[in-house]
Amino acid sequence: MKQINLFVIFISFLGIVSCKKQEVTNPADAIYFGGDIITMEGNEAQYAEAVAIKEGKIVFVGSKSEAEKMKGDNTVMNDLQGKTLLPGFIDCHSHLLTIADGTMQANLSPAPVGTVASIPDIVAALKALKTKQKFSDTSLLIGWGYDQDFLSEKRHPTAAELDAAFPTNPVVLIHTSGHMLVANSLAFKLAGVSAATKDPSGGTFIRKKGSNDLEGLVQEMAMVSFMPLTKTVLSDEQEFKKIKAAQEYYASCGVTTAAEHLVTPEKMPLLAKAAAAKLLFIDLEAAPSFQMAKELLGTGKIKWGVYNNHLKYCGLKIATDGSPQGKTAFLTKSYLTPVPGCSHDCKGFPNLTQEQINELMLGCYSNKVQLYSHCNGDASIDMMIKGHEYAMRKLNDSTADRRTVIIHSQIMRPDQLDSYKKYKMLPSFFTNHTFYWGDVHIANLGMERASFLSPMKSAMDMDIIATNHTDASVTPMDQLFLLWTSVNRISRNGVVVGGAQRIDAYRGLKALTINGAYQYFEENTKGSLKVGKLADIVILDKNPLKVAPIEIKDVKVVETIKEGKSIYKKQ
Repeated sequence: MKQINLFVIFISFLGIVSCKKQEVTNPADAIYFGGDIITMEGNEAQYAEAVAIKEGKIVFVGSKSEAEKMKGDNTVMNDLQGKTLLPGFIDCHSHLLTIADGTMQANLSPAPVGTVASIPDIVAALKALKTKQKFSDTSLLIGWGYDQDFLSEKRHPTAAELDAAFPTNPVVLIHTSGHMLVANSLAFKLAGVSAATKDPSGGTFIRKKGSNDLEGLVQEMAMVSFMPLTKTVLSDEQEFKKIKAAQEYYASCGVTTAAEHLVTPEKMPLLAKAAAAKLLFIDLEAAPSFQMAKELLGTGKIKWGVYNNHLKYCGLKIATDGSPQGKTAFLTKSYLTPVPGCSHDCKGFPNLTQEQINELMLGCYSNKVQLYSHCNGDASIDMMIKGHEYAMRKLNDSTADRRTVIIHSQIMRPDQLDSYKKYKMLPSFFTNHTFYWGDVHIANLGMERASFLSPMKSAMDMDIIATNHTDASVTPMDQLFLLWTSVNRISRNGVVVGGAQRIDAYRGLKALTINGAYQYFEENTKGSLKVGKLADIVILDKNPLKVAPIEIKDVKVVETIKEGKSIYKKQ
């Protein structure tokens, strides 16, 4: 009897021990579950039940029951309640500092981005800016985002019109493309430009018909004269405030890695100061302007490809041509509508010569610096392909992993995709153009060329790693709208612009996540939900893979998380 009682006691003890809560030796900081978790791993959508993060990195992706084994006393359990979680969006081309500067400029955008519909509206917006910012009667007034195609006058404003409205203020209006501006007489004077000033290589000052007098419009490289003029003298504190506001805007769009592609010489010290002060809370991929190539390539002045407090110099940026809607993009076939400053065979023009491009590419390749080139027209893309071939011959090296990025890759030809494939060049497309300017492109180029605008499906079908971008501030940073344009390709007027180039929503998301990580040589640390990668996450109210394609633009960002820390939460 005594032996039986001891046995019972022993068994009971084992039961108590086995029921005792096991101590978690390496608990997660947070676990997410209860919704659609899209990993962005693989060529088709893959889902996980839970994701665990610790110290800013992903430590588990898989079943909820396994994730719960990492739950400690301080682990935050985040029930998604049916919402959708996926990797944070990677901005493959935009201008964060331009967004920052825009906080002190007049927004001249047409609907649906803004409300400007006429030249009097432009004047009214500038007067409102002057009052709001308490600018003096001699202060420089800057407006951005105007688009002549959506003004009731169907033309650019003139210097004379701006002079009449602002006789004592210099005025500069920046076109929505960023590739042209309109100045008034005082602004021309401050920039040192007169009727006697010759057009620079790769740029034009548009003249009044029958004379050398300046009409007001300034295109491409001719804008360089105005760069010193448009510098706003602010304290570091004021500049940092603008950069903070710009980052908050990007974060509200689900972006955890942002771009500033064309850092100008005067902005380089500002970025360095912001990084040193630890003011960047999202990663910033900065590409200095080609104008600083001699100063930066091979000199050791900056470290390429390495983060310093969220700032990385990802490569050198070239501006090879202009804007297709502004009709300065360099084409092999003429525009079909009248072009300012051109009377016949109007194909736009390059900003640089082939020799300049050759030497820039050779300089980048020799120093193992990634190259980003703005190319809207097929003729400018031809120049980049030739430059790549030149540099390869000079270096006798065709195997290096360079990942040269052709930004926009808009008005293309199918044979150029063959070259991209052959040389492992990466197109970063701009499908927002199909909505914002699709109707304009059809008029300017004809349906055949317009339909091959940003040919994402053709590229992806060839296994070319392609990305997509907003080019903010040219179009809003809205990543879900960008996804919508790549899937639907519908213009403002409801016209399908290149239906054969529509892609499915999953491939559209790849262009904004894992492919973006690849573009920046960061596929091992970002772009998908995988153990060891950064906990860069966006939470959406709906799954863009499960809503109707036409409804993708209505999906909203609920929260953005950078390295495990929430940097935006919808109120």
